[in-house]
Amino acid sequence: MSDNVVALGTLAIGSKESLSAAMASGGCSSTGSATGCGSKEKPEDMDLATGRVKDHPAIPKRRIIISRACMCPSRPPATSSAITATANTIVRTKAAPGGVGAADAAEAARKVIVVANEVPQLSVLGIAGPGDSAYDWQKTRETFRLVTAQIPDIKLCLSSNGLALPDHLDELVEMNVDHVTITINMIDPEVGAKIYPWIFHNRQRIYGVEASRILHERQMEALDGLVARGILVKVNSVLIPGINDAHLLEVNREVKRRGAFLHNIMPLISAPEHGTHFGLTGQRGPTAAELLAVQEACAGGANLMKHCRQCRADAVGLLGEDRGQEFTLDLVPEAPVYDGAARETYRDWVGAEREDRRAAAKAAQEATEAACAASSPKLLVAVTTQGGGRINQHFGHATEFQVFEVDATGVRFAFHRRCDNYCVDGGGEEDRLERVIAALDGIDTVLVAKIGDCPREGLAAAGITALDSWAQDYIEPAISTLYRERMAQKQAITA
Repeated sequence: MSDNVVALGTLAIGSKESLSAAMASGGCSSTGSATGCGSKEKPEDMDLATGRVKDHPAIPKRRIIISRACMCPSRPPATSSAITATANTIVRTKAAPGGVGAADAAEAARKVIVVANEVPQLSVLGIAGPGDSAYDWQKTRETFRLVTAQIPDIKLCLSSNGLALPDHLDELVEMNVDHVTITINMIDPEVGAKIYPWIFHNRQRIYGVEASRILHERQMEALDGLVARGILVKVNSVLIPGINDAHLLEVNREVKRRGAFLHNIMPLISAPEHGTHFGLTGQRGPTAAELLAVQEACAGGANLMKHCRQCRADAVGLLGEDRGQEFTLDLVPEAPVYDGAARETYRDWVGAEREDRRAAAKAAQEATEAACAASSPKLLVAVTTQGGGRINQHFGHATEFQVFEVDATGVRFAFHRRCDNYCVDGGGEEDRLERVIAALDGIDTVLVAKIGDCPREGLAAAGITALDSWAQDYIEPAISTLYRERMAQKQAITA
């Protein structure tokens, strides 16, 4: 077992006691979205990299993808329906967070195999935190081994705070781990000392700037070593206002220079009920505007990932459709056998759907380029979607909106806005509609699968047009068509 632990706030990250939801290793957050994006700029290695991660649910890219599921625990469970697993990782019991080695890995593998049989979208097994999944390396390695023995085509990804990672780089290559996420919140140890009060490294507890210096050096060693070995690296950074917000521009430039494929800048989750050090000491998280400002300031640096939802660690299934209670340990067979037929059928459907969507988006874009002047203004359009790249969610059920930017050059994912769903127990609530309207600030059009008269009128009173004309259609062609109509209307008014 490795002796590498990092303290975040005053909570040990990587230890069995760690319960920090705010700044765990992050990891391969899954998305039900079919429209991954990232920054508007296309990095030089994008074509090569997207060929390797096209079925990964968390990787934003310019190619069109269909929604995927991912078992990727990156934050402490919110439920007790977990089983033991690898180091602070995929599944845990209420009584034994750490577990007993091989038995834990076997339980984890059992659950993954059962989920793969029931959730054909599953394409990635990610092992994350809270903490460093390289900390208790034997459990992590054994879980991967047991799963891939039955599901050889599943993608493997790993998340780490980087402290123990340099000790296992060659083994990651041997295990065919394709993608690793490293949480890097600083490159300046003086800044790091405000985030990490101590680390436990080489059987010693080390404090202050020296601790951050060692952590920084190990993180850079891990990043360089992974890139040199051809493993894709995504860097997660948690934005902490007043501590590392301005510094993250330097982090972005440095991780790009060292070859990181993506940089995901995410907000600190500091609600007191999570019990984290920052939450209990009053450190606030960033506003949406502050987060966006830092992301925009990083333009030209490492390719940014903007669609991360910081998904819950113990959820099973697509976002918003947690099926975890169907796969508690007492319901998992002792010796499940993987049946790949359903997943093979699903992959065939995905391939056909992907090509159909790409063709539809291309045709719509060509029509827009022909009809709209290059100088036509940009438009922001919000969409309710359950995934699959379609407008397929009822307005009242949406807990977030995907927002796209469109102009004569194309449709691009911009960001997402979270909110409380308007409908509760079959009826709408006025105060929730007010929060939805606040979430849609700056956006005048939302495309939905369905919407009732009352919320439609409430949105209209706030200057927001809700349209269900493109229900179940692909997102990009629908937005392109809407844009052409808007530009034609504008031209007619000014003529």
